[in-house]
Amino acid sequence: MQQPKGERQRLLQARNVSKSFGAFRVLHDVDFDVYRGEVLGILGPNGAGKTTLFNMISGDLKPTGGEIRLGEVLLKGEPPHRRCQMGIGRTYQIPQPYSGMTTFENLLVASAFGGGRSEAESYEFCAQVLRDCELLNKANVLAGSLPLLDRKRLELARALASGPKLLLLDEIAGGLTDEESKELVALIAQIRDRGVTIIWIEHVLHALMAVADRLLVLNFGEKIAEGDPKTVIANPDVMRVYMGVEA
Repeated sequence: MQQPKGERQRLLQARNVSKSFGAFRVLHDVDFDVYRGEVLGILGPNGAGKTTLFNMISGDLKPTGGEIRLGEVLLKGEPPHRRCQMGIGRTYQIPQPYSGMTTFENLLVASAFGGGRSEAESYEFCAQVLRDCELLNKANVLAGSLPLLDRKRLELARALASGPKLLLLDEIAGGLTDEESKELVALIAQIRDRGVTIIWIEHVLHALMAVADRLLVLNFGEKIAEGDPKTVIANPDVMRVYMGVEA
């Protein structure tokens, strides 16, 4: 749960973050903070710059301008694997497991190379992550043969196996049925309650509203709203841009 304002500690800080590809501007002067233990939801139509923002936090892209800090550390040119070791875990919109490895082996790789654990430590830790993500009965199943919900669970479990301080979720509920989304939301709520800070991009609004402490809305690369979820959703600009409703 989000901490009281007086006790909140900032985990991530973004200031004037911008990204352009040649003359095409994807993000422009985006500012926001993320506090320890909270879930920040990010909304916006396709092309708003949401995944580009994630890619800059995770190290897949470098900002054209501005800065991003993890705690007091200024993130400069660290590649994704280094940022993972620094405590940034990441899922992708389309799950990217090592298809020829088992579910358990996928987690062992994340724990050893992302979390820096020994082989003995990784076995015990990854077994617990499998339990938490309801994948223990699929431990020895090849990742490439899993159905969509289990691939989504595995994508989440791999990120957790690295022991992140900050977890980036990119449309993890996409493509799931309502019942499957509810199961995933319950799991994400449990992860939040254990103290993991989360930034979640999602188009499935009811899933995001169930756990988000705050919402940030992007449109054409610019921030148009930020704050309490109910207040943000009622914002006329958000209703027009995201829901196609003229207030």
